[in-house]
Amino acid sequence: MSTAKPRAWPPRTTRARAARPRPPAKQTAQIPDAVISHYARLLDDAGIMPLIDAELGLRPGPAGVPIRAVLACLMVSIHHTGKATLAEAWRLAAFCLSPNAREHLGLDADPPSADDAHACLADNRRFYRAFDRLTSLLDPARHDRRTRLHQHEADLLATAWEDTDPDHARKRDLLQKVVTALVLTPVRWGKGRGYLAEFGGDVGIDTTAAPVFARPPRTRRSTGELFASTEITAGWHHSAGNGPPEYGYSATLTVAARTRSVLGSFPQLALGLVLDTPHKRIGANAITTLRPLAKLGLPAAFAVVDRAYTDQQPAHFAQPARQLGYRLALDYKVDQRGVQGSAHGALLIDGSLACPLMPDRLAHATTGLDDAAIRTPTEELTALITAREPYLLRLKQSANADGNIRFQCPAAGTSPSVTCPRFDHLHRRGPSRPTVVDLTDARQRAAHPAAKPRVLPPASDHKSGELPKICHQHTITLHAGDLGHLDKFRQDLPYLSPSWRGTYSAARAMTEGLNGRLKGHDLDLSDPKNRLAHGRVAQTILLALLVAVANDHFLDAWRHTHQPPDEPDTSAEASEIPAEHLDRSPLTGRSRPPPIP
Repeated sequence: MSTAKPRAWPPRTTRARAARPRPPAKQTAQIPDAVISHYARLLDDAGIMPLIDAELGLRPGPAGVPIRAVLACLMVSIHHTGKATLAEAWRLAAFCLSPNAREHLGLDADPPSADDAHACLADNRRFYRAFDRLTSLLDPARHDRRTRLHQHEADLLATAWEDTDPDHARKRDLLQKVVTALVLTPVRWGKGRGYLAEFGGDVGIDTTAAPVFARPPRTRRSTGELFASTEITAGWHHSAGNGPPEYGYSATLTVAARTRSVLGSFPQLALGLVLDTPHKRIGANAITTLRPLAKLGLPAAFAVVDRAYTDQQPAHFAQPARQLGYRLALDYKVDQRGVQGSAHGALLIDGSLACPLMPDRLAHATTGLDDAAIRTPTEELTALITAREPYLLRLKQSANADGNIRFQCPAAGTSPSVTCPRFDHLHRRGPSRPTVVDLTDARQRAAHPAAKPRVLPPASDHKSGELPKICHQHTITLHAGDLGHLDKFRQDLPYLSPSWRGTYSAARAMTEGLNGRLKGHDLDLSDPKNRLAHGRVAQTILLALLVAVANDHFLDAWRHTHQPPDEPDTSAEASEIPAEHLDRSPLTGRSRPPPIP
């Protein structure tokens, strides 16, 4: 029998020695207990710890550092430094907490001595192992995240993030529940305080890059072997051709937006977050962020997205979004503009159903136009878009439980928008009776048939049996599958109309604005040095903590601007550090959480 001593895993390397914790170079200021209590309460209100504890179960050995304490210290680190790094979080936990705060987080009463390197190292390892317990617990593809695997080994592990294995799917769902709970807890606080009373339900959805501090796959020169990145599910994120691609993940963010027609003010918040491999499950991830909003009691109005979502199959984005109650405001690529298809004889033109006899000059007004011409339309294009509107089919009945919608011919009804000889012939509608019109009244002039566009059927019109269905009937019913894959182009506002611009441009500006705030000088999720931990689970949790703290900052800034100083804070009651031990000294240079009475 071999007497060789088994090698510990992972082996001690120069990397491990290089990661030895550094005590503070100078005396560090103590974190106010109110800040610790605030973020501990955020974790408690999110309800994620019971989920984690149930998954963790009973394990032998010492309990170790509580996961709740690690997450709370990470949030405090983000609040003070903008960094979600374990090294900074440990330094705050070890040297910047009062005894009362340490007791509140479940840490040892006595912190390690800064003069004892061995005590600091032992305390640091315990802190890191607590975070490792969490990431290993939620990882469907557990492996050594510090080792570069062969590409075929990494590809095999990466399938755990996409396969249908029940245990893998359960862990993926649990991780997303944790992320959603963290992001939405400040939103729930803001709703409970009445800050979202003016929110109309309009949301903007976008995908932004979340680069990682890891090298992409590479080939070893000596052997020609292909080695994967330590981030086995990362990839190259291309941002609409702007700038070089970034290696990492894609973060799908849903933003509380507003349109130009909405009055009032509300805080600009992130309403959802999903981290995934770039350019995969774009539509499905957007739907994942929208589903919890109804349970939160938020209304549903317009979902404003860019062209990446327009390209998704209808079953992946457009249809589920409509089933959740959202209307769509979309943009198109150059080759998608103009006439896109037809249903029941009606033309699908830039996402709207229109009369099949719309003049070609109007139907093809946007065909082949580039993005520059769409962003800054000429007077001629604006006039053509306005001239389209009378020919568009009018909504007769909104979608029912099965998603069926009724549209009315523009020549039908008591107040048609066009006059059509074909419609009059098929439906035996005679000439209108002469009426007296007050030419000084603009409404009477516009309502007269002579003032409305006249549809011109072809000289040799088809036989009545060969005419489109929309011409035979006053209304048509559009079923969910009538347009097939073209249903992804259908939207609820006439493309490039003033109502479309007031909705799309305003919501997209707010979406990009929140992305800019999340990538600002205070909090920057685009800097991989602010999220050094390896692994997709670790990156997902750290990014969720960053967004949760950012939402908390946005609420605080909005409250200071819009809430009168004498108005009481109506935040929910929760367990807190006793008031007599709170340090209420203000934090300089940072947005401070509201004082806890």
